[in-house]
Amino acid sequence: MSALHIKKGASKHSAYNLRPNFSDTQERHTITVLVENEPGVLARVIGLFSGRGYNIDSLTVAEVDHTGHLSRITVVTTGTPQVIEQIKAQLGRIVPVHEVTDLTVAGPFVERELAIVKVVGEGEKRVEAMRLADIFRAKVVDTTLNSFIFEITGTPDKIDAFADLMRPLGLTKIARTGVAALLRGE
Repeated sequence: MSALHIKKGASKHSAYNLRPNFSDTQERHTITVLVENEPGVLARVIGLFSGRGYNIDSLTVAEVDHTGHLSRITVVTTGTPQVIEQIKAQLGRIVPVHEVTDLTVAGPFVERELAIVKVVGEGEKRVEAMRLADIFRAKVVDTTLNSFIFEITGTPDKIDAFADLMRPLGLTKIARTGVAALLRGE
């Protein structure tokens, strides 16, 4: 009788792939959660992340349906594919959650963030700050003789790039709203 040559993790009689498909690749995901707008819901969602040691890179919350009392929570997080699946499954089990959507896998989506950036400088640095603001389409929302406050909207990468270029010109403070995102199309 000849020896069977069965690959590790599989069996001649199994219909399932028994090989581990774990990945330790970190992926960035944008997840939206439609919830009842009631006290304690945000704390429960955030508690899910903190209780399991998951990190939140960005978090925004706003009421999106006044008559239906619904809010949308947008969370940007990083983790392995298994961790992301676990997060989505656990979010879906929270009682006031109506819908969990991973925009990263659902299809093309639009994400934007707003930042307010304070730059202090004089002379040539002010001129250069204004030139860069024009290139990035940032608006001047406040000015004094030695400072500007710019408002910039765009992807997180655009805001990061703007901040990186403003640092040598005197960036002193930055406030960011966090990511707001929606799926494209119908």
